[in-house]
Amino acid sequence: MPWKECNVIDERLQFIARLRDGDKMSELCREFGISRKTGYKILNRYNDVGLEGLTDRSRRPYRHANQLPQQIEDLIVSLKQEKPTWGAPKIMERLARRYPDIHTPAISTIHAILDRHGLVKHRKGRRNRATGTTLSIARQPNELWCADFKGEFMLADKRYCYPLTISDFASRYLFAVEALQSTRESTAITVFERAFNEFGLPQAIRTDNGVPFASPNALFNLSKLSVWWLRLGIQIERIKPGNPQQNGRHERMHLTLKQETTKPAGQNFLQQQAKFDDFITEYNTERPHQALNMQYPAERYITSSRPYNGLPDLDYPFHDKTITVTTCGRICFNRRKINLSQVFAGQKVGIKQVSERIWLVTFMDYDLGYFDDTECRVEPLESPFGPKVLPMSPE
Repeated sequence: MPWKECNVIDERLQFIARLRDGDKMSELCREFGISRKTGYKILNRYNDVGLEGLTDRSRRPYRHANQLPQQIEDLIVSLKQEKPTWGAPKIMERLARRYPDIHTPAISTIHAILDRHGLVKHRKGRRNRATGTTLSIARQPNELWCADFKGEFMLADKRYCYPLTISDFASRYLFAVEALQSTRESTAITVFERAFNEFGLPQAIRTDNGVPFASPNALFNLSKLSVWWLRLGIQIERIKPGNPQQNGRHERMHLTLKQETTKPAGQNFLQQQAKFDDFITEYNTERPHQALNMQYPAERYITSSRPYNGLPDLDYPFHDKTITVTTCGRICFNRRKINLSQVFAGQKVGIKQVSERIWLVTFMDYDLGYFDDTECRVEPLESPFGPKVLPMSPE
């Protein structure tokens, strides 16, 4: 029989009593449903300390693995107070030199002790404040496209619709109004890829600083979508936060779109998309525009001379090494994992040593930042994506 949960001590007492009465260990263990190893453990504890040995012992370790003797902890604190600008690496070295007979704790342990005593200054998390880029004045079709998500609205079936819109700045030609279920990057990329296949590539795309066009917490506020545009040789233009008038032509189209396609909204996504498709046809080929001298956008627009042929290869002949960023946004370099940004996942970056123990990280023609052999992250340079983005030639 196994130990009864209600009174384990009584079971152990019976076990010991029967052993002392002459029962054999193997038979008793089989009867109580325990191993012989456990049986001998109970017997040994009883022989060592008597009845107290039959109670459950705490499983808490006598000391934590990284808990130092108080004297060493006091030494670490006093050294920090002597040298308040020193960090854990220097304090570890000073300890090793002053007291060679004691085991020097690890840097992380020393840092934890200093932190526990309030002797570590925590840097405030850097907030990537969105800023606009220099905005171009496009006079010809495909010099600049505009894109945005019109405000979401509810369909008759109680689902929300997020319309993604893309237009040409110079001709007002409307490429897409896509009824989407969210603002996810993956679905947005599909819409843009379809537009690129049909109309070719623009020189630049202007958007606001929202998702999926930008990522507020990513390096330089880039997103996977904007990184993909850069790979295609497309400049990224961003309006200043809170200044929708900088994308005024596109916003004016949104007002007309709302009036003519959402009042009332469609019963479902299929019906709503049919409304959007009818609007595109009318907007491009039937609706005169005063800004175009009453011409239709289709009369002004011509297809881009830059066809979409997928992503060009990336090569870094003047760098020491070309590395593909992992799916979690890291650079694996010399058996170390350097944090970069998830928006570069799957992209190739160039690594070049620029000084002793210092390496530069480059994406296309953009220098992103430096890392050394002590830090596990890239220290970014000033953003190369503002005020002007100059992408690598698509050739």
